[in-house]
Amino acid sequence: MGELANCPKCGSLFVKTRLRSICDACYQEEEKAFETVYNFLRKKENRRSTITEVVEKTGVEEDLILKFIHQGRIQLANFPNLGYPCSRCGKFIREGKLCVSCKKEIQSQIEQMEREEQFQEEKEKMQTYYAIQPKNNEKR
Repeated sequence: MGELANCPKCGSLFVKTRLRSICDACYQEEEKAFETVYNFLRKKENRRSTITEVVEKTGVEEDLILKFIHQGRIQLANFPNLGYPCSRCGKFIREGKLCVSCKKEIQSQIEQMEREEQFQEEKEKMQTYYAIQPKNNEKR
């Protein structure tokens, strides 16, 4: 069962469920916006539009278009010039959450951390033995 919550868009009270995090009125607005964007992109001459052009021609906010893309409602395979920003650097990408350069950088950082951890483990395994020199008055 859902819980009572305030709509993040309009502030009205509604029952929040797993499927919807906004009220019914805002959901209906989003559906109209989706239809506008989808009908624009369906036209052959508009399929090569960038996200900026889609925003300008449809009047739908960029964040909402990006939400449709992330939900999988707009398939990027059909629209070669659409994309969304990398979660780390903001560069436009077409798949995943990170661009190739951010993935490589994070992977190299992980590898460096693993090398450091391995070095620390090997260092802890090594034991150092010290020979105690007898004092002058002691016999061996």
